[in-house]
Amino acid sequence: MYAVITSGGKQHRVRPGEVLRLEKLDLAQGEMVDFEQVALIDDGDKLLLGAPYIEGGKVSAEVLSHGQGDKISIIKMRRRKHYRRQAGHRQHYTEVKITNITRGD
Repeated sequence: MYAVITSGGKQHRVRPGEVLRLEKLDLAQGEMVDFEQVALIDDGDKLLLGAPYIEGGKVSAEVLSHGQGDKISIIKMRRRKHYRRQAGHRQHYTEVKITNITRGD
């Protein structure tokens, strides 16, 4: 069984028991979160496809931790013009563990 959810402007394919990193959620560690924007649910014999989301479909997850990703270097340079800018960025994330997928039909 798997589902496709929308979180942080991105779609993620998830399975029960899977751990994934999402855009930062304002929740405490150990809290439960329900994703109700479920676009697709496949339980092996029946495929439910939302338009755009499934009515009553829900994916439950537990917040495991928060953190920052690896550093990304941003470099801008114009050759022969004495122009160079350098910056770095570390994206915040929330790590969640998928606990349950509910079809809602």
